[in-house]
Amino acid sequence: MLQITGVSRRFGDVTALSEVSLEIRQGEFFALLGPSGCGKTTLLRILAGFETPDSGAVTLDGDDLLGQPAHRRPVNLMFQSYALFPHMTVAKNVAYGLERERLPRAEVRERVAEVLEKVGLSETAGRKPHRLSGGQRQRVALARAIVKRPRLLLLDEPLSALDKKVRAEMQLELKRLQHEVGITFVVVTHDQEEAMSLADRIAVFSAGRVEQVDAPVTLYERPATPFVAGFVGANNLFEGEARAGGLSCDGLGVLPVVSELPEGTAALLAVRPERLRLDEETVTEPEAVTAAEDSEAETESKAETGSGAVTDSEDAAAVTGDEAVADGEAQEVSGDEAAADSESPVDGDDPADEEAVDGDDPADEEAVDGDDPADEEAVDDGEESRGEEATAVPEAVKDSQNAEESEGSEESAGPEDSEVTAGEEVPEESEAAAGGEVPEESEAAADDEVAADPAVAADGEAVTGGPGVLRGKVVDVSFYGGVSHVSVLVAGRSTPVLVATQGATQVQAGSSVTLTWRAEDGVLIPQ
Repeated sequence: MLQITGVSRRFGDVTALSEVSLEIRQGEFFALLGPSGCGKTTLLRILAGFETPDSGAVTLDGDDLLGQPAHRRPVNLMFQSYALFPHMTVAKNVAYGLERERLPRAEVRERVAEVLEKVGLSETAGRKPHRLSGGQRQRVALARAIVKRPRLLLLDEPLSALDKKVRAEMQLELKRLQHEVGITFVVVTHDQEEAMSLADRIAVFSAGRVEQVDAPVTLYERPATPFVAGFVGANNLFEGEARAGGLSCDGLGVLPVVSELPEGTAALLAVRPERLRLDEETVTEPEAVTAAEDSEAETESKAETGSGAVTDSEDAAAVTGDEAVADGEAQEVSGDEAAADSESPVDGDDPADEEAVDGDDPADEEAVDGDDPADEEAVDDGEESRGEEATAVPEAVKDSQNAEESEGSEESAGPEDSEVTAGEEVPEESEAAAGGEVPEESEAAADDEVAADPAVAADGEAVTGGPGVLRGKVVDVSFYGGVSHVSVLVAGRSTPVLVATQGATQVQAGSSVTLTWRAEDGVLIPQ
């Protein structure tokens, strides 16, 4: 329908428009979007006939539009200020253009009533503008513009004078009216939300040039230039060089994105805040690492000195009751007696036996408590009972060790007790486990795992991870519009990364978090 080709306009040293070319279709709601001073209003005035371009051509259905005077063009302009006649009623304001064309009065009355019905102002036809609200005045201006049934309606910031609630209502009203009357609308706005909600297609302007023309969803999801990525909605922008696996950024590693650019091409990665996934994580602090090293050193020291006996008074009481079994008493049992006793019903290999001597269960304490009469019967003065007691002690100690290891407490038994009291040789691996030592292979594997984990540096601080992973600290959390907006400061980046999550979030400022996204959720823009 409307074809704009190579239109340029200069005002002294200022270039308002530079080689602008657009095609607007029949019945389309088209938006010119951009910051103040980008040239969008100048283009609108050229279409209306209030400005003459320095160069270029404009045609409407193949007819030259620039050669026609403003009042002869099949185009109407709805001004930002509405420009209503204060001394005329609503009906007179709407009828003014038709009366200037000297149409029959009956036709004028019919068309005015029809358009006032469409905009919902039939009951206010006799009022003057000063008795109307802002939204009502906006509708009067719109009715006056469409009553002449133009082929092209131009709207210059039509909703800027309205409050937020009324503006949202009028956005829907404009869209409905445009579909009903079937007129091509071209609206100028700097409001991104307004353009997104109204337009079928949007042309984004910057410094007199058209940056991108697309449908709202495409424009939002796939910005074509760095300006569009930064202007249309919020975006996290990362600068770097294109690589096979994504975008290589200094201090951040290779960030995932589907790339078709040659390697080494300077590019910009744009990731929408709502595309990021935020997870809280527990970061190992330097103090925790030092404490773990001290605990390991203490355990090794105990294993070297052979001081693996139960040192905790509560644990010792749970194992032996009032009759604490000393190392010397355990040594009185000979190897043959211990071997014979190992075949007794108190053998630790039987699960029932383990339950009978488990020091962590209250029933177990009763089973070995020397103060209980049943205990006195179970524990005789004879050698067989002494042998059973000597055999039960290391089993209870081992059970205590296993329970304490699972709870992260200190080990309470060493290899010497098992060797002396059981009277049989203990494998080297069992000695190491009982004494709290970690096999060399396990230690090496743990070291390799820590070294391979990019989340923890040598000093214990959180750093950025591999592809698709950013780690940082939450610096701010805000909630509005039903969305939580979280700002995360990432090492190697001066500006925070923005994350948007639906609903209220439980993440607090100061939390350590991990940010991830899919490669297809990012957009790579060549610079």
